[in-house]
Amino acid sequence: MNKLKPFLKLIAALLAVVFLAAGCSAAGTASKLDPDNPVTLELWHYYNGPQKIAFDNLVAEFNETAGLEKGIIVEAFSQGSIDELLNKVVDASNKKVGADEIPDIFAAYSDTAYAVDQLGLVADLDPYFTKEELDAYFPSYIEEGRFDKEKSLKIFPIAKSTEVMMVNQTDWDKFAQATGATQDDLSTIEGVTATAEKYYEWTDSLTDTPDDGKAFFGRDAVANYIISGMKQQGVSVFDVGDDGNATFNLDETALRKIWDNYYVPYINGYFGAYGKFRSDDAKTGDLIALICSTSGSAYFPTEVTINDDESYPIECTVLQNPCFEGADRYSIQQGAGMVVTKSDEKTEYAASEFLKWFTDAQRNIDFSVGSGYLPVKKEANNAELIKKAFSSSEEERNAPLEASILTSIEEVNNDQLYTSTAFENGLAARNALEYALIDKAKADREAVETAMVGGMGRQEAVAVYDTDDNFKAWLDELKQKLNDTQK
Repeated sequence: MNKLKPFLKLIAALLAVVFLAAGCSAAGTASKLDPDNPVTLELWHYYNGPQKIAFDNLVAEFNETAGLEKGIIVEAFSQGSIDELLNKVVDASNKKVGADEIPDIFAAYSDTAYAVDQLGLVADLDPYFTKEELDAYFPSYIEEGRFDKEKSLKIFPIAKSTEVMMVNQTDWDKFAQATGATQDDLSTIEGVTATAEKYYEWTDSLTDTPDDGKAFFGRDAVANYIISGMKQQGVSVFDVGDDGNATFNLDETALRKIWDNYYVPYINGYFGAYGKFRSDDAKTGDLIALICSTSGSAYFPTEVTINDDESYPIECTVLQNPCFEGADRYSIQQGAGMVVTKSDEKTEYAASEFLKWFTDAQRNIDFSVGSGYLPVKKEANNAELIKKAFSSSEEERNAPLEASILTSIEEVNNDQLYTSTAFENGLAARNALEYALIDKAKADREAVETAMVGGMGRQEAVAVYDTDDNFKAWLDELKQKLNDTQK
């Protein structure tokens, strides 16, 4: 043991030198900033509406305070939707004719960041953060940004979201009083399916027309349902190796449970998807329960519009996202982070200083209250602090949004958060998951409705599609679509 002591002392000394050098490097870079000759950072994001207002207000505050003092100016530009931002970033990265120069900072999901990183354009942020600084964030948020072989920090979290169930409490109460349904039934996916069938049958009984029941439930992101539902059953759909290559795990038994609790209730008319988002369907009264992202909860309606002349107010209840019976709770981790473009040390340092400032616990809570996203630091995911921020906010109080954030914080603090690791053409693979099931369900539901118009009973019409052969044909098609994304 004594022989090891000199060796251990040498290692300790070397580590001390490394950490000292890193600290000196950061301090040296900071000294290069000049308030009289500030660094200007161009930032692209996809926030719109209230989210854009909340983000712009904080950027303005930074420029007038810490940025002014340090010599950093942030110029933020919304590029429209997340898809529009993605396209602009990819075009800029590939120097497409007519494309803008790639910005200093841009919001991105891991798939986009991965594609840009393959071009050598993404900065490693590890040199600009201490271990203590990074330890203040939720570990899974930081780990999501470490997708390259070296596990360098390539995406920095500034705001996250998960999924919640939102219920039109006003119409639920009528249904529950008539049938004895309870919201405890909505804690599992199987319970949602059974409740949706009961709701269809109850609404069907309210008229003399057979098989005209109404859909109960819908999902915004079907891919999230497949990814998290499979994970609850012990299967990672996308298994990404250290080499960045993905293997697709399409366990037939696990996928059959996914199918039976989405496709089957959908073609029966128990589930539905009609507008662009399920909140649109709640506004028209076509659904009374849905699953959406935390940030999307701000759009849950306060009234149901029957027609141009008739509407009625509704109240909302927010519940945790249901999981399969007996499964460990996995909640989807989503929300774009910020990517810093590789440039010079001074610019990268300035970008990291803005990100640190933006994710200060109280400041991040303020953004959460204004945008519907969740804060990223451990200390900020505190229900009492969130409630206090909502009560002191000058903005008009949005009850569904507040309830959604508080429910999401419960999930973040208690559930296992899960997101897929980035890989080449990962977005295309995710889209294959997203549309394979919903497109199949919609097409076959339309065929069932056509058969019913022709005089066939609903159960008889559904029986044509609710078969083992139909499931296996869909599974084979899904495998092919996923494999095609990797060619």
